[in-house]
Amino acid sequence: MKRTLLGLAAATIAGLAVTAPVTLMAGPAAATGDFGPDTCLQGYVWREARTGDVVCVTSATRTQTRADNAAKASRWTSGAFGPHTCTTGYVWRGAFTGDDVCVTPAVRSQAAADNSRAADRKVSARLWISRYTVPPVDNGDGTSTSTSVDDIPRLKINGDHYNLGQVRLYIRYNTGRLYWSGTVNASAHSGYAGGSFGKKTGVFDCAAAGRPANAYAQAQDVISGRWSPRVAVRVGCAVL
Repeated sequence: MKRTLLGLAAATIAGLAVTAPVTLMAGPAAATGDFGPDTCLQGYVWREARTGDVVCVTSATRTQTRADNAAKASRWTSGAFGPHTCTTGYVWRGAFTGDDVCVTPAVRSQAAADNSRAADRKVSARLWISRYTVPPVDNGDGTSTSTSVDDIPRLKINGDHYNLGQVRLYIRYNTGRLYWSGTVNASAHSGYAGGSFGKKTGVFDCAAAGRPANAYAQAQDVISGRWSPRVAVRVGCAVL
């Protein structure tokens, strides 16, 4: 197999369809909105046990949190732990260091569980690149077909910590010019938080010694509008 890099040729060679530049159009209105790195996955909201508490919880848990905050003075008594000792049947919530709001043991356990899953419930929009090759095609008669590009790696875009649903994918040159775009539906997969995906792009990996990245891959979570970080790649080579 032979691989030849001819720079940044913008041509259709050996099955590589280079996408023409297009203008990014606005999509459907975001269902949740982008609130930065603390954006919650759809179905979750900030707990707000205190100002700045952005642990993502269910709406029912936030309602309970507000009710417990409002009732805190009625559940305090002077005792072994000072003036904020809990009355019988209640314990400190412990949603954060120093949280002495008195709640039922079940609510304290819920707060601890929510804290432990905080990172998994946010749209952190992780993105990473892997590579794959296209195997020969079995003709069904004991023979198979292959071409001169079968052993050349192509780019696969992977992600997790997205909302369940559509994610837009882009590969752009560092100048901002679009090279490739596509969509994928993020869904639940064991071992990955939130919605996750793996999209084979068909784009050749042009990385080589002495040839720095000239482009980047990026994804946008459609529901929140949130963008992933950029991941550097090299594209645009002609393959013979």
